[in-house]
Amino acid sequence: MNTKGTNSHPLPPLNPLKAFEATGRSLSVTRAADELSVTPAAVSRQIKTLEDYLSVQLFRRMPTGLELTPAGERYLTDIVPLFNAIRQSTNAIVGGSSRRQLLKIRAPATFAVRWLIPRLAGFHIAHPAIDVQLTTSPAALDFEHEDLDGGIQLGAGDWPHIGTQLLTPNELVPVVGAQFALDLRTPEQLANKVLLHSLARLDDWALWMREAGVTQVNPYRGMRYETSLLAYQAAIEGHGAAIAQKSLVGRDLEAGLLRMPFELVIDRHSFSYYFAWPLNKPESDALVTFRHWLSHRND
Repeated sequence: MNTKGTNSHPLPPLNPLKAFEATGRSLSVTRAADELSVTPAAVSRQIKTLEDYLSVQLFRRMPTGLELTPAGERYLTDIVPLFNAIRQSTNAIVGGSSRRQLLKIRAPATFAVRWLIPRLAGFHIAHPAIDVQLTTSPAALDFEHEDLDGGIQLGAGDWPHIGTQLLTPNELVPVVGAQFALDLRTPEQLANKVLLHSLARLDDWALWMREAGVTQVNPYRGMRYETSLLAYQAAIEGHGAAIAQKSLVGRDLEAGLLRMPFELVIDRHSFSYYFAWPLNKPESDALVTFRHWLSHRND
């Protein structure tokens, strides 16, 4: 019997393949281990097993972390859609309906909590057959290696091979807790306030003070937080003055939790929040629906 042809090479072992796919998406053995509920040592062994099976090196161990080899990158690109198809089929079976759709998007944590999540309830009401899976990260979107349909990213919106849709202007305004606003009458009085910063946006205070003509206040001093979300909460608690993205604190301003002590608003124009999606992949019906909803939402 002739066993050559498409059946000459059996399927690779599934567990090593799962370990490679999870590690390749995150480029982290530790995160892959958390996802698969095993130890990092087990993930490393499974990857070594797959490399031995294929007789190909899939990763380079660099001083700064893991890096896919060209062969590993090609292999990951081929198998990620297959794993996604298996996940979606499984979700349809477990969910009891093959008509349900899963939309996977990622956003920065502050934007997700303060802008997107308050609006998502409206999307669920309008489109109950689409389940949204929302994750957060400050990292740039990587549609080639991440299992995502779309996401929110801050920038100029001119990324290669990526479609974009502007979501909200990026306007910078100082804010303080409502009960602490009355003692600020001029921007120069910020010298007496603790300035609150996000580590991802350390230049925002400097940009605002430059436009305000403030030269006697060091715009980089004060408290620094991992995200703007934490800085805004610190402002609400009275820890100091935060430089905020106006669209992300609008509800706090309306509720009287925060106040804008000054009228000057700095518009970053093209450096704003965009919904982004890959142009080199087929668009799902769920993605098209979500983009249409974003364009016609009623805030």
